Amino acid sequence: MPIKDSELILNPDGSIYHLNIRPEHIAQTIITVGDPDRVDAVTRHFDTIDFKTRKREFHTQTGTYKGKRLTVISTGIGTDNIDIVLNELDALVNIDLERREIKSNHTSLTIVRVGTSGSIQKHIPIDAVLISEFAAGFDSLLHFYDSQNIQDHPISEALKVHTNWSTHKSDPYVVKANAELLDHFKGDHTHIGFTGTNVGFYGPQGRTLRLKLEDEHLNDTLASFNYDGKPITNLEMETAGIYGLALLLGHRALSMNAIIANRATGQFSSRPKEVVDDLILYTLNKIVTLT
Repeated sequence: MPIKDSELILNPDGSIYHLNIRPEHIAQTIITVGDPDRVDAVTRHFDTIDFKTRKREFHTQTGTYKGKRLTVISTGIGTDNIDIVLNELDALVNIDLERREIKSNHTSLTIVRVGTSGSIQKHIPIDAVLISEFAAGFDSLLHFYDSQNIQDHPISEALKVHTNWSTHKSDPYVVKANAELLDHFKGDHTHIGFTGTNVGFYGPQGRTLRLKLEDEHLNDTLASFNYDGKPITNLEMETAGIYGLALLLGHRALSMNAIIANRATGQFSSRPKEVVDDLILYTLNKIVTLT
């Protein structure tokens, strides 16, 4: 039965609703960034660019780097946007948009996030590169999907006990990176971490300006959590959503983090742009040797 118009929304030109792109516009390897302006920071290294579009916070460019076809797309901030981007990218490759039917042959995308993050561990300094092996989602995204089989329940249960997690907050979920990608992208200078994905930048990440926090010690409590030698290392706002939806949809995903702040020491990088640019080049050169 065809997917209803209200569920799979297409623009008049046949492009997917939010991203404004058609299947021929994307590569099978995709770099996601949060900031729409960071797309240009990635594609300025490309040999060719054959497609560009921009709608709302979703800025997409496709081209080649050292002969490999790549797509770079901005997601904006937060797992609510990740829900849109991951589902619409998957629809472009795994749904026949004209017939509005799921294809019999599944296409698996490789999705690599390149973003910024703040460390909550003193031993992970500013300007470091951290690759997320695990991600804990403090949002509700995965709970709206049949996702119990991809979650690491022992870790999330231990995390709730350790933090005395409030029942008024979303139930944390824990998901893992693609092991093949993790092994390929790690290097001598990279840190392997356990990332916390938050639902906001201020209160949810323990920042207080004028509002009182429900738990003013949460960051310290998260930093002291350690499951089987795996402490929570850093905080950001997309990784768990990317990992969870990629797993559910049959894609492989990895999150590369430029550590531009250390919440434990109160430091912020004096050269965040250069740190991100270095991470972009490192990621691109790892991608071209990926099979």
